[in-house]
Amino acid sequence: MSQSLNFLNPNSVAIIGASKDPTKRGFRAIQTLLQEKFAGAIFPINPKESEILGLPCHPDLASVPQEIDLALICTPARTLPAMVKACGEKGVKGAVVLAGGFSEAGEEGTRLEQEMVAAARQFGVRLVGPNTSGMFNTHKACNLVGFSNLEAGGIGILSQSGNMALSLVTEGQINGHMGFSTYIGVGNEADLQFSEYLDYFGDDEQTKVVIAYVEGLKNGHAFLESARRVCRIKPVVLYKSGRTEVGQSAAKSHTGALAGSYGVARGALQQAGVTVVSQSDQILSVAEALALLPPPPSKRIAILADGGGHATIAADALTEQGMTLPRLSQQTRERLAAILPPAAALANPVDVAGGTDANPEVFADCAEAILADPSVDALLIVGLFGGYAIRFSETLGPIESHTASRLGGMIERFGKPIMLQSLYAPMRTESLVTLRAAGVPVHESVERAVRCLVSLAEYGAARARIAAEQPAAAPAANTTASTVVSAARSEGRNSLLEHEAQALLKSYAITLPPSVLVSSPAELGQARDQLGEVPLAMKVVSRDILHKSDAGAVKLNIVGESEMSQAYAAIVKS
Repeated sequence: MSQSLNFLNPNSVAIIGASKDPTKRGFRAIQTLLQEKFAGAIFPINPKESEILGLPCHPDLASVPQEIDLALICTPARTLPAMVKACGEKGVKGAVVLAGGFSEAGEEGTRLEQEMVAAARQFGVRLVGPNTSGMFNTHKACNLVGFSNLEAGGIGILSQSGNMALSLVTEGQINGHMGFSTYIGVGNEADLQFSEYLDYFGDDEQTKVVIAYVEGLKNGHAFLESARRVCRIKPVVLYKSGRTEVGQSAAKSHTGALAGSYGVARGALQQAGVTVVSQSDQILSVAEALALLPPPPSKRIAILADGGGHATIAADALTEQGMTLPRLSQQTRERLAAILPPAAALANPVDVAGGTDANPEVFADCAEAILADPSVDALLIVGLFGGYAIRFSETLGPIESHTASRLGGMIERFGKPIMLQSLYAPMRTESLVTLRAAGVPVHESVERAVRCLVSLAEYGAARARIAAEQPAAAPAANTTASTVVSAARSEGRNSLLEHEAQALLKSYAITLPPSVLVSSPAELGQARDQLGEVPLAMKVVSRDILHKSDAGAVKLNIVGESEMSQAYAAIVKS
């Protein structure tokens, strides 16, 4: 485990600014630690009180007779430099700084933040925040954020928004399949940054998947390097806000973060293996799917349905997102024909056509046949499953629950993921509870179930790609980049030519579309052979022309050598 962040797994906690006022964080933090039976020592710090909630209160950190792993600082921003210094003198390894009013608030706040960080560096104290909602570690029963009814599990959360973390926790309590490990409110990243937290989660055995809500990164390169390491061993699911100018302005005022170009960030994150989601209501469901299920080796999905409408919707959604629906083998279709009524559709999607109405266990028999087919990498079940005792007869409830257990066992048996959509998902019937407990994700909407399957396939491909890659060269040793930039500067240029920029990016292992540099029409045939008979873009490479499209020096959708020759002539003429 990342040794410098061991304080996130504390055995003792000091509450600086402890209070008897139930509305204050200095009270609620102590109350929550006691309610959740934190096994470690709790030290309230307040010179004006003798005890709080039955615990002896200490006037300052120096008077505490034991070692302190972690401090929660609840005092105003102006006190922080002194409080951090006191933490250092006591030997406290980490401090969670709740107060706002630092770099996100202007020049004076920036100065105060710098002073606080200087004190932390002097004494070796690591800082979470400032401007953070807090943290929790469920496996230690250390809850310093105040969320209630936390279920311990495998989801780690990094967030620049306390409300987003609360939203995820609340959704997990209502519709989730697994609990949470550790939450860290990243705040302003004055000291500890996203990349360091991500490395911590990568080492944490309790964390099976990492969720990150990001408004902006202070060190994007470090985060990408950490993400590439962590994504080799566990998934990272990220939602990036600040995708528009208005959103970027909001992010700046919230945490002081510079949001940057969303398109560039998304591409870089995906290359590092991060699963980027664009809808906030998909964050938790995608994360759970990636943590619970084995990624399929490719994108071949089978659909099993008990109604044509849901089957059609699922087929459209999967196809639109790049998945394929393979034709089932003759052997599989014969097995299904022996199970289902004559009206059943035996292709893909498979529609049971009422064949499960009297006996939902037929679903498990069909799933078994489909998953045994070597052309199928994953199974999506859509429709009524989970509600047969409601829709048809209460007597079907035990049969459906047994079917759910069988379906769960097939994931490990076949090594293939199963995803289920049920219109009864909000009702948490006994069979759906059984299915969730068996590790099969259950969703109310077809679209969400499909998104989870797509993300699972994409993560599997990304993890395989990253595992096969050689580590990128460190910037200091990247002679290609240095040579390219030096050559441009020696010619008095402050921008790179197209081929120079491509060489630089490739030296950092950034994947680019194939391209060829030609200097005469005679070289066009060879360029066509290299690039293929596909639509191409052609543009001028010139030190004197920066805005190529304005000069008529960009031609698009060129196919074949004849069109290439015409485009070449037109560009030269312009």
